[in-house]
Amino acid sequence: MDTTLDDARLAGGEPLPDAPAGPIRHGGVLYLQIAETLARSIRAGAMRRGERVPSVRQLARQHGVSLSTATQAYRSLEDARLIEARPRSGYFVAARPRALPEPETSHPPTVSRLVDRSSLSAEVMRIIDDPAFVSFGAACPDASLFDETRLRRALTRAAQRHRQTLAQYRVGPGHETLRRAIARHALRLGSVIEPQQLLVTNGCLEAIVLALRAVTQPGDVVALESPTYFGFFEILEQLHLRALEIPTHPRTGMALDALQLAFDTQPVKAVLVVPTLSNPLGSSMPLAERRRLAQMAGQRGIPVIEDVIYNDLCEQDDRRRSVHSFDTTGTVMLCGSFTKTLAPGIRIGWLAAGRWQASVQRMKATTSGGQSTVLELAMADLLGHTGIESGYRRLRATIAARVDEARGIIARHFPRGSRVTDPPGGFILWVEFPGEVDTMALFRACLDERICFAPGNMFSAGERFRSSARLGVGGRWGDAERRALRRIGELASRMIEAGPDRRGAGASGAGLR
Repeated sequence: MDTTLDDARLAGGEPLPDAPAGPIRHGGVLYLQIAETLARSIRAGAMRRGERVPSVRQLARQHGVSLSTATQAYRSLEDARLIEARPRSGYFVAARPRALPEPETSHPPTVSRLVDRSSLSAEVMRIIDDPAFVSFGAACPDASLFDETRLRRALTRAAQRHRQTLAQYRVGPGHETLRRAIARHALRLGSVIEPQQLLVTNGCLEAIVLALRAVTQPGDVVALESPTYFGFFEILEQLHLRALEIPTHPRTGMALDALQLAFDTQPVKAVLVVPTLSNPLGSSMPLAERRRLAQMAGQRGIPVIEDVIYNDLCEQDDRRRSVHSFDTTGTVMLCGSFTKTLAPGIRIGWLAAGRWQASVQRMKATTSGGQSTVLELAMADLLGHTGIESGYRRLRATIAARVDEARGIIARHFPRGSRVTDPPGGFILWVEFPGEVDTMALFRACLDERICFAPGNMFSAGERFRSSARLGVGGRWGDAERRALRRIGELASRMIEAGPDRRGAGASGAGLR
């Protein structure tokens, strides 16, 4: 039987952050600019569900555009399920999921610990691409969300124009054309970086590994968010580093007062942080906190390794600005990639390592050498494409509608007392079930029904998130996924109804169907 969350708690959800004031100033298709302005107002609560929006003629007059442009803007908002047309009545703000209770700030142990990961993450990653499963385990977008024709043409042009490079063995920090393109891209983050200060890598994870190797030794303590991306723990384990998890709020990110205390009481050698749309919480650090983090790091001389892989998915312009943009001491190391936003199949990342740039370049040369020049030039082509801004907007609108729909399913079908994040962008949701739900048992029960998600234990060095789960909704999305998401909630509800004596049976799915 379907269950709903407690209405009183639903009503107590926090309001969305205010949308940035002023007009959109970046380039791109005009109707998308208008649609994004309205979308921000709707998501910020300035326009409430069920409220009539201006007519097409009013919108056209207001923005000084043609009727066809105004109509296209409204169609874009309809596609994103933010507005709906009512016969002979006009357009209205669509009904969106009611405010859901959100997780609270995490409270990890105050001591660091060596990381000892099980094979759980490897098991989840194996299932992600298995077509026999409906998977919410991945934190990456589906191929259908990208313009494959544009990607193919960029690769073809690079191979045709620079075919001689296919027979050349190149090493070095990366092709200058791509490094110039990345330097221009970094301006979107507020970071001014010279092309020669950039190192091209095999994805963002290699950039993070190189950064950590440059500033730590085995046994050193690394501070990071809690919960955080399970891949970070696997890197720390491989490098024999200790993890110090810092309390993290699902909206505002790492608690800097707690980090300051850690600086005062622990031998922290580096901070690894995702200030924008952190994985798995989707938190985004306020601008003032980003400035403060850069100052804290500079005063202590403690390197901050900043992962900006999700920044272009954030709906709020100010939350895309990097901590690195406030750095005046070369202490913040910036790591990025385009696998989540532009070209998942072109595994190219980059690193601006500040005062450690020479060191990471030497490490890169002795470990993985250089990249494929053809791929580098194809990526430079994509970054210079005139439609890149409108592509980002379309991607943000599409996944925002999907996240809204997923949160609505969670509200209707997950157990009473469940909490879920409301990230300002991206395609990841973090769910906290009632304490009676063991998500490892739920994970096994779901596998029996060919459904996969990422249990919360993956995102900590310990087992503190045994009643939590990460749900990625960036992959395939259709009726099968909607049914599967409802089924996760139904199985979790049955675990609670079964009582403590039968919950353990969930490890094999027994007694849950």
